[in-house]
Amino acid sequence: MRDRLEAVPVWLWLGGIVVVSFALRAWLARSMVAPFVMVDELVYSELARSLAEDASFAVRGSATSGYSLLYPLMIAPAYLAFDGLPTAYGVAKGIGALSMSLAALPVYFLARRVVGKWLSLLAAVLAVALPSMAYTGTITTESLFYPLSLVVALVLLLVLESPSWGRLALLGATVAAAFATRSQGLVFVPVAASAPLVLALLRGEARTLRPFLRLYVVLGVGAAAVFALQTARGENVRDLLGAYAIVGEGGYDAGTVLRFWLWHVEELLLCAAIVPVVALVVLLARARSLSRRLQEHLAVTVASLAWGTLVVAAFASRFASDRVQDRYLFYLVPLLVVVLLAWVHLGAPRPALTVGAAAGVALALVLLFPFSRFIGEPAKSDTLGLIPLWTVNRHLVAGEYWATVALVGLGVVVLFVLVPARYAVAVPLVLLGLFAVESRAVWSGSHGFVVASKGALFQGIRSVDRDWVDRAVPPGEEVVALWTGRADRFTVNQNEFFNRRVGRVYYTEAPTPGGVNETPVSRAPDEGFANGFPVSRGGVFYLPNDATVDAPYALLDGSVTPDGVVVARDRDLGTTLWRLTGPLSSRASVSGLYADGNWSGPVVTWTLLRCRPGTLTAAVHSDASLFRRSQRVSAVAAGERASIRFRPDDRATLRIRVSPGEDGRCSARFTVAPTAVPAEVLPGSTDDRRLGVHFDALAYEPDA
Repeated sequence: MRDRLEAVPVWLWLGGIVVVSFALRAWLARSMVAPFVMVDELVYSELARSLAEDASFAVRGSATSGYSLLYPLMIAPAYLAFDGLPTAYGVAKGIGALSMSLAALPVYFLARRVVGKWLSLLAAVLAVALPSMAYTGTITTESLFYPLSLVVALVLLLVLESPSWGRLALLGATVAAAFATRSQGLVFVPVAASAPLVLALLRGEARTLRPFLRLYVVLGVGAAAVFALQTARGENVRDLLGAYAIVGEGGYDAGTVLRFWLWHVEELLLCAAIVPVVALVVLLARARSLSRRLQEHLAVTVASLAWGTLVVAAFASRFASDRVQDRYLFYLVPLLVVVLLAWVHLGAPRPALTVGAAAGVALALVLLFPFSRFIGEPAKSDTLGLIPLWTVNRHLVAGEYWATVALVGLGVVVLFVLVPARYAVAVPLVLLGLFAVESRAVWSGSHGFVVASKGALFQGIRSVDRDWVDRAVPPGEEVVALWTGRADRFTVNQNEFFNRRVGRVYYTEAPTPGGVNETPVSRAPDEGFANGFPVSRGGVFYLPNDATVDAPYALLDGSVTPDGVVVARDRDLGTTLWRLTGPLSSRASVSGLYADGNWSGPVVTWTLLRCRPGTLTAAVHSDASLFRRSQRVSAVAAGERASIRFRPDDRATLRIRVSPGEDGRCSARFTVAPTAVPAEVLPGSTDDRRLGVHFDALAYEPDA
């Protein structure tokens, strides 16, 4: 049997690993029904669509810069081949599954430099078994940056081996490709600059640096050329980052950066299951006696770890203080896995003092991580290493995150220390098992990708097909969307993601979170109508240049009723597609809702200009964490009365007849009882608003 396995060509083994990984990930990705990493997935789908349709680089019809070029270019064929965006979305995920699975190839060759064929194949399997492979279910740059970053590491190893002009040119090309995929790719410049220095330290020879003069010349000339080009264009170097240029503005607090750096190191230790880092310390301690290729791998690994964690920590300290972002660091895990396999290949050396110190410090660092601070909603997209712990929240050892981590961490460390050298391969195999268990939690657990995807769709599109707008609007017609802040932001994001006809996006108070190329509009005040709502101008929305918004169709939430005809409606959410008979306007006004969402106070009043007799439907729901008993919503309109009682964990619909008064307006007054103040009910809450229920939609339909 062994002879038969040995006879199988390596290319066939590698091809099999890639194909199996691709098939599995593509199959799993079918359960991802909608994007949830917003606005990243929306932006990259828009860029891919613009590249496919007219070779432009635009979001919502407006040219943009600073985003990945290569990733949307990679998935653009899906949007070129399929008109239906739900189908294109599925194909784009498949392309990402193939791209990310190809990471097995550079990892095999990284490992093959320092270990045998079988351990190298195991490295390739581990590379496509990481829990972060879940990003194959998203429209994000991870699926391209992951294999590309490993290719950069491989080319850098070739440069350390022999810094020829050809290899330096190849390094420049791969770093440029990584940067064109994600701005984070710039981190490979300081990695490349410091790797020879680390190598010289490992070898204890200053002469090690002599061959790398060419490398430093290339880096210096390249930096000078970029600076000169930007100066000639009258731009700052940071402008190369485009949409991310803000990271180069302002200052960074050293103490805060160091604190975030420590947290990122701790969380990366958790993602790598501790023992690869212990193996790294063991090999570093005896670096001078190792082979030159293994020394080179250690140098690249150390430089990548140092700069990678520092750059991501600095970014998080200013722009993402509610999260630790292992989505930008998991590409480092395969480098550590190769170190662990090299340790196995060398006969599992375990000097007692070194292993004890390394294991003790590594385990202590992981246990000191502030789990409760970072386990929450942001972890779903950015910190996959914490999702398994969040998933078993009710089954933690002693009810504590740290105790659970201590038990598992101590187990792998004990295995590392006690396993006989001839069976040391059990350590990476156990690592493979841990990755499999964690992957299931990340993918299909209670806080995993599939649940997040379904939840995002539920928030944005509920009672209609995902491409319901495209089905209702003729080709070539544009649908504008208006964001008022009254409905969930996903009612805009999901509908534009799945419908080609949805184009320009406008907003009344503030852009959608993370919004790109959105335009503010306002209703001009008119003294002929009380409370600041116009009469003579009919509630028309105006752009900053005082022009009206003219479009054949509009996608609006239930708080906006324009002059027009209802074409289609998501009844559960109140999102309505209108065919407009004039400029975009709102005949409706709603008072009694808080400005930052659809929470009501005790009383909500709805008013509609130029009204005909019809039916007003209010879709409402409550919050079981705030209320323990049923609530009643009552409505009064032109002598009509209606009410409904429902439990806090239910959704309800209330309908009432409305008729115009002498001034041509319809109105309805809703009252909610009981109400509650979160600061008085929920421990730790500082919210002193008096809350009633969520008004998800207010939909008016005139009589036929």
